[in-house]
Amino acid sequence: MSDQADNRAPYAQIAAHYAELITSGQLTPGSLLPSIKNLAQEWNVSTATAEKALRKLRTEGLVRGIHGIGTEVLDLPSPMSSGSQRQDRGRRSGSSWGAGERSDSHQAALVPAPADVAEALDVKPGSDVIRRRRVYRDRHGIVAHSTSWVPAQYGRLIPELLKSDRLTGGTSLQLIARATGRPITHRIDTASARLLTAEDAHLLELPPTQLPAEPVVVMTAKFIDSESNVVEYGVDLGGPGRTWRTESEVAT
Repeated sequence: MSDQADNRAPYAQIAAHYAELITSGQLTPGSLLPSIKNLAQEWNVSTATAEKALRKLRTEGLVRGIHGIGTEVLDLPSPMSSGSQRQDRGRRSGSSWGAGERSDSHQAALVPAPADVAEALDVKPGSDVIRRRRVYRDRHGIVAHSTSWVPAQYGRLIPELLKSDRLTGGTSLQLIARATGRPITHRIDTASARLLTAEDAHLLELPPTQLPAEPVVVMTAKFIDSESNVVEYGVDLGGPGRTWRTESEVAT
């Protein structure tokens, strides 16, 4: 983890702390969070700030308020993250994991580029590209299967990209930016939904004969450096029942 200072507002820091405890299983479903008064005292903030932190957790679907009792932890799968959200998280903390997540099943290979990947990376179909795969999980199961596609030339600069291990020293984008001296300056995100194919089911470790009837979320992210080179194309396939959520400040 990075030792960078947390510059988020106090209410957001409090909410993030409890979100981590909830999604990691340290606070189990049915547990009660501290009261507004106790939160304010513990974190040395106003009761208004403590109340805002609890409201944020309710908005995220992690807790619910029970009149006369308090704030109760719910048992709900956390939403998946887009590639850009993971990039932002990696830049802030040094890790792309969400609260309570871990990753495994890391695989890397040099493979021929499928047509859609070739178009996204602006290379010829069938030309060599690096394919990196991993599975993000939390205590509820698979959050998403994630694939990163990278032009082959970056494997010569960064041999670690071709190793079937979790990267150390930063995310693939951070390693590429350091190796080339060109920062990542632009990204293009898409979100869609589709019914699972047999191949999707295999990636999500589901029986191919028992495909869910509901569609799953599919996120893509294309990352571009300061010289307009596409350096990575990511595809995140959400696990069944997973949603995607984004949050932003609204000026009034």
